[in-house]
Amino acid sequence: MDRANHPQKGRPVCLPAVLRLAAALAFLSLTLFPLSRLLFSITPQNFTDVVGSPSFWNAAGNSLYTTLISTVITVALALAVSLALQRTAIRGKHLLSALLGLPMLIPSISIGMGLVILLGNNGLLGKLWGLNGTVYGPQGIILGSVIYAFPLSLLMTSDVIRYEDASPYEAAQVMGIPRHRQLLAITVPYLQKPLLRVFFAVFTLIITDYGVPLMVGGRYITLPVVIYQEVIGQLDFGKGAVYGVFLLLPAVAAFLADTLCGDVKPPGSVIRAHTPKGGRGRKAAASLLCLTVAGIIALPVLSFLLLSFTGGYPYAPHFTLNNLQKTLQLHAGRYLLHSLAIALAVSLLGTWAAFLAAYLSTRVKARFSGLLHLSVIASAAIPGVVLGLSYVLAFRRAPFYGGLWILVMVNLGHFFSSPYFMICSTLSKQSENLEAVAETLQISRFSMVKDILIPQCRGSLLEMISYFFVNCMMTISAVSFLASAANKPVSLMINQFEAQAQLECASVVSLMILTVNLLMKLGIHLAKRRC
Repeated sequence: MDRANHPQKGRPVCLPAVLRLAAALAFLSLTLFPLSRLLFSITPQNFTDVVGSPSFWNAAGNSLYTTLISTVITVALALAVSLALQRTAIRGKHLLSALLGLPMLIPSISIGMGLVILLGNNGLLGKLWGLNGTVYGPQGIILGSVIYAFPLSLLMTSDVIRYEDASPYEAAQVMGIPRHRQLLAITVPYLQKPLLRVFFAVFTLIITDYGVPLMVGGRYITLPVVIYQEVIGQLDFGKGAVYGVFLLLPAVAAFLADTLCGDVKPPGSVIRAHTPKGGRGRKAAASLLCLTVAGIIALPVLSFLLLSFTGGYPYAPHFTLNNLQKTLQLHAGRYLLHSLAIALAVSLLGTWAAFLAAYLSTRVKARFSGLLHLSVIASAAIPGVVLGLSYVLAFRRAPFYGGLWILVMVNLGHFFSSPYFMICSTLSKQSENLEAVAETLQISRFSMVKDILIPQCRGSLLEMISYFFVNCMMTISAVSFLASAANKPVSLMINQFEAQAQLECASVVSLMILTVNLLMKLGIHLAKRRC
């Protein structure tokens, strides 16, 4: 009788629990195992050498100063543009959104290089306005960081604005409450937690980036640049690991803040959408703001197009294809194939693995769900530069080290958490009774997933493929310590050409990455329209 009432007592662990445990262990091997090797590789002498060095405190102060200013400007600007796009009936929103999202399709070092082309020595705009060389230093890092982090901030703040309920404002208007009281009583309390999440996310993105500071920092050194110099230049992995730990701290703080703040939209809440306003003055001001920001963001990207097909710059510029030919002769075509192979492998493997992990976490009742979920979300707190250095220390004696698979692995670990959250959200919205109905009708779980869940999640799956692919094409921080001539992604050629003062060739590489990512985005958009 006991066994009838408790059929699971004394039975072995069920298959879903085994799959969860296996998935958790696999993902831990991609992220937390390398990170543990990084932490255990630090010796007291390494720590003393770094903390006792004046250059460390100088770099840390520089990083905090530029990151704080850049983050405040980025979040404030993104909030203003989000309000303009979401609450104002302006024309060309889709085109403006595409232009504002361009920095998400190119490496951060390309943004820095674009600023050099525009405002550096002999820059296109620098010569016109007499601003030659003023882009180098903290002001250049701040400008480049704002451009680099703006698309992410815009996406997050747009979601915050989109899901704000209009009902309290309508009630306040009926009651005759003035606008400034509505701002203090409704808007500010609603925005506090969401904007805190945005702030920490943008702060982490900027403080762990070395592409922009490497290009426009000059003698103004930041922590990621120091890591790059210590590991790539001097092969000092011990000191690099200490710097990596200090970069890990703001990322962990951002992860904790994001977890504690929770979702913007409460579960089960009914949101009454705001109606975009159409006043002439309001529309003009919103359009001017969006066009100005879009122009500032698009200019560095357009500079690649100009410099890539210009010969004799800046003294005798003329149209030429020599830069493209020279770049291809220096094996850019082969390295582009490396990037495409890595991006396709990560897109397919990552999408399949993220869907499986999310399905096991949200749709199957079994043990080890907490371990699986924790192992996945933990990667969100590890910056790419830290994860890449961890892989060097953990796998440099492994047989696959130096090949393409090591780059596939690090990119999987680096970019896995966001697609996982994306598909978790989609799966959790499906009916909770699907599995029970399928079991009653004697439909296998595989058939139910293949014929019901996957078609329902097709749009999210396509977005996951796009996310993995685009980020793998443009990433530099996670792969810079692991690349060699045998597995080098094309994005790392930008560093190489910049160091050799071949900005034309670096522009060609940036344009290649942008073109491939735009084609991928277009393909995903067309595929979603057919769904």
